[in-house]
Amino acid sequence: MTFFSSTEPILRIKQSALDFQDRQGLLCLHCQIGKKTLFSSFYTRIDQSFILWGLICAAIFITAQFLPISWTIQAGWWSVLTLMGTVGMVVLTDFWVKVECLRWILYCWVILIIAGVVLTDLSIFLGWGELLIRLCPMWLGLSALGYFCTGLGMRSRAFTLAGFLHLVGIVLLQYVGGWQFLTTGIVMAVSLVVFAEVQWDMNSSSDYKLLTSEQKRFNQKQHQLRQLTC
Repeated sequence: MTFFSSTEPILRIKQSALDFQDRQGLLCLHCQIGKKTLFSSFYTRIDQSFILWGLICAAIFITAQFLPISWTIQAGWWSVLTLMGTVGMVVLTDFWVKVECLRWILYCWVILIIAGVVLTDLSIFLGWGELLIRLCPMWLGLSALGYFCTGLGMRSRAFTLAGFLHLVGIVLLQYVGGWQFLTTGIVMAVSLVVFAEVQWDMNSSSDYKLLTSEQKRFNQKQHQLRQLTC
């Protein structure tokens, strides 16, 4: 078995034949006027976590770019929001990462997020100028590290490429002048929304010890259905 799945596309349209762990907490959205469907999609708890963080990133960096609110007030607001988002992420993803034996990835993201919040707040409240002017590359770098860990754990090319994309974003910051916060927000938020809207590649190595025999058989059938639609 290769480390990355060579038979699965990096990104593709979502498949409806979901495994048992993906169906828990599934959110289905359908918007229709008459007989015309305007929007129809579904979101697993992992997708919901992506959307949650996409909204948080957009709110933080757009506010920092456009609204004349003091840094200390923003630091307080965003610290609370980020910690709430971290708790939400843990709640949403806990069962899935347990089944997939990927809890260490969740721990990595929690550590990176808390480290980022602590460094951001210290730079603002203690006046660490050198770090304060580098908040955008710092957050892109932390996100890149998180994506590399995710790509390694999930054996996913999509998440690995997302890590490189965030590193490219760091390079681009020197060319966007005073639009660094907006650029950072776009890179981070758009990446998260894309992952929520599509199916990304993953080469699972879990034997699903936490699932019952019936649930494992269900996953096998779902896998066969996905193979037929590839």
